Amino acid sequence: MGLLLAACAAYASLAAWVWLTFAQGMFWRTDVRLPPRSDPARWPSVAIVVPARDEAGVLPRSLPSLLAQDYPGPAEIVLVDDGSTDGTADLARRLADAHPGLPLTVLSPGDPAPGWTGKLWALRHGIAHARAHGRAPAPAARPAGTIAEAGTEATTGTEAGTATGAGTGTEVGPRPRHGAATGPEYLLLTDADIAHAPDSLRELVAAATSADLDLVSQMARLRVASPWERLVVPAFVYFFAQLYPFRRVNRPGSRTAAAAGGCVLLRTAAAVAAGVPDSIRQAVIDDVSLARAVRRSGGRIWLGLAERVDSVRPYPALADLWRMVSRSAYAQLRHQPLLLAGTVAGLVLVYLVPPIALLAGLTAGRPALAWAGGLAWLLMAGTYLPMLRHYRQPAALAPLLPFTALLYLLMTVDSAVRHYRGRGAAWKGRTYARPDDA
Repeated sequence: MGLLLAACAAYASLAAWVWLTFAQGMFWRTDVRLPPRSDPARWPSVAIVVPARDEAGVLPRSLPSLLAQDYPGPAEIVLVDDGSTDGTADLARRLADAHPGLPLTVLSPGDPAPGWTGKLWALRHGIAHARAHGRAPAPAARPAGTIAEAGTEATTGTEAGTATGAGTGTEVGPRPRHGAATGPEYLLLTDADIAHAPDSLRELVAAATSADLDLVSQMARLRVASPWERLVVPAFVYFFAQLYPFRRVNRPGSRTAAAAGGCVLLRTAAAVAAGVPDSIRQAVIDDVSLARAVRRSGGRIWLGLAERVDSVRPYPALADLWRMVSRSAYAQLRHQPLLLAGTVAGLVLVYLVPPIALLAGLTAGRPALAWAGGLAWLLMAGTYLPMLRHYRQPAALAPLLPFTALLYLLMTVDSAVRHYRGRGAAWKGRTYARPDDA
């Protein structure tokens, strides 16, 4: 009886891997990069909005890359200090002094209002400021990035249906002439731990304008240096692509929508049409929620892998990676126990059954069982190889994917346990309630 159940599980797992390999949007391919593009006749204005909470450790490696953007059109940076206690805001100002480039404004809007996550509250104020204080190109007589005026200012409102809020800020760079612009045509929403190549903004805007896209998002290349990062990080992106196949996301009219929150270029008009960030203010997994909101409002979205957009945040120990995954895993399942049970069962069937079936078949002298488990494991490892190559990791890590999947299973269960203990979606000292309880 036990061998019969094992055989059924092995065949079901093999069938699942055949379907995943050939019918799940070719999720395992890593050739989805920025679409064909050409320079626009006129480069649109862009505001780069950076939410930052206690990011002094990574800002010296990320903010200079934004200040150094080689963008032909008008552009500015709005860094929103989300209640940092490590001097993030002051460090950002010093970095702007040391690395002249795009003009920088630093805002401090205070603690988020009830029902808002900290990141989306920061984005709300950054977007509101950018729209209310549209920036004209810097005068040629003054290099961009030099201190023209310093002081506090109030962000009191925006235009045409975007968020309104109050905050204080210190501006580094030439102040915009009041009324000289109505706000940026595009918003680059990027995390404080993301470093961009000098042509990153130029390439993103060229892709958006060439393909008439409302949202262009790139999955930044995460840091892979420590042994645990090598084991866990490529699998993180692999699992994400399996849930949200990039080709399916990019298909017009598709019901699948996702984005990578570290690098999102968003047309301002599309943000207004989707009512973001207000419409997703409680979202812990804000990038997927943002993409869904834009698609629901009729916007065209695109998601792919980045080549020269990198996360500089280190996760050297397993505990660091564990916190990164468990803080939002149960939120991904909408805090539903049935979805949790289904996810655990699915992970066991798809990732753990193949090696168990292979070992059981070899031990019990059941060739069919061993073949079913072995073929499923082979398909699993084969589909993982392209992601390992993308991260420049050895192919020897591919057979270890079942072990990594087991770690993710335990992280997901731990996420649910934390939620029911009142320590659910926690990040940098904040714990967010289930959206319908907030």
